[in-house]
Amino acid sequence: MTDVQDRATLSLPPLLFANMACTMAVVSFVSLAAPIARLLGLQPWQAGFAVTLGGILWMLLARLWGAMADRHGRRHTLLLGAGGVTLAYWSMCAVIILSLKLLPAALWAFLGIVITRGAVGAFYSAIPTAAQALIADHYSPDERAASLAALGAAGAVGMVAGPALAGLLAQSSLTLPLYVTALLPAVGFVTLWFSLPRHERPRRRVEASLSLVDPRLRRPMAVCLIVVTAIGAAQMTVGFFALDRLGLEPVAAARAASLALTLTGIAMILAQLLVRRLAWTAQQLIRAGGMVSAVGFTGAALSTTVPVLAISFFVSALGMGWLFPAFATLATNAVEPHEQGGAAGSIGVMQGLGIVIGPLAGTLLHGVGATVTYWVLAVLLAGTALWPVGQRSVSPLAD
Repeated sequence: MTDVQDRATLSLPPLLFANMACTMAVVSFVSLAAPIARLLGLQPWQAGFAVTLGGILWMLLARLWGAMADRHGRRHTLLLGAGGVTLAYWSMCAVIILSLKLLPAALWAFLGIVITRGAVGAFYSAIPTAAQALIADHYSPDERAASLAALGAAGAVGMVAGPALAGLLAQSSLTLPLYVTALLPAVGFVTLWFSLPRHERPRRRVEASLSLVDPRLRRPMAVCLIVVTAIGAAQMTVGFFALDRLGLEPVAAARAASLALTLTGIAMILAQLLVRRLAWTAQQLIRAGGMVSAVGFTGAALSTTVPVLAISFFVSALGMGWLFPAFATLATNAVEPHEQGGAAGSIGVMQGLGIVIGPLAGTLLHGVGATVTYWVLAVLLAGTALWPVGQRSVSPLAD
């Protein structure tokens, strides 16, 4: 089967929709965690742990899902991931709904939510990992940046729309968002079942899996870790910045943080959609994205009003929206076809690690000074943009 025929068998919109639907369900819990925890008598750290666990399991299992995608196929892995998310999410919703009705001991409610929420994160990590490998199979190196940007934009839409939908529905009842969002991963699974290619190109089997420290992946993995850590740190500290730096009252600070984060989501979506029109190489996206993000975080560190803070977050998110498809493209173009799942899994490890350490690092730096987090992020992202590329640092196809 030729490359053109291979590409013709993959319809990208259903894959994007399924990714968005599953992401919406997974992240919608974030906006419900605090009120649910309060009603069940859980401590804030317990709610935080339930949310963070998904990132930890994403990090630990991404390479296993990538290896499975290489050995057993993209369709098999994507369906297993989406099906697992559906069943695990239904289990989590059942635990929460029953706990709200029966009000068991806080420990039992905590254990039930942690186990089921952890299972959601464990299965979800298969979806972006296998989807990235699938796109690498069906698109040439020159086309991958645009396609991976579309995948990233779909995920960004899910990350913005999920909590927004849950928050809107929660105004009527805390259980209503659970019933509605439980439909999303099921719809995603059905979409994948009917749309994914049933016949995949043969991949050469190898005994040794792709090493996590493979020199071809050092740059994309480092860029991925920096970007995801920056996002987590910025999201975690913006509310504290509004309190401590801008001197706002708690309610006003919450509104300022909501505005900044809403603009962040919009900017990341717009930036990744623009990649399809810009036709830049991965290296150009890193140069431009890193510098734009650095300018945005510099503005955030210097901001003294809510509008300036919100605009600065918008600018920084534009840059990071260009960095997302860049590191994914570098990774897919640096390895052989039979290693695509392993490369996607390695990137998934860095994403999970960034999700875990970003909020922690951000709050620790904020404890040193209200502006320190944003200055550090500006320096890191500027350094990423200016990072010299040696002859052996990436594959010749990576640019």
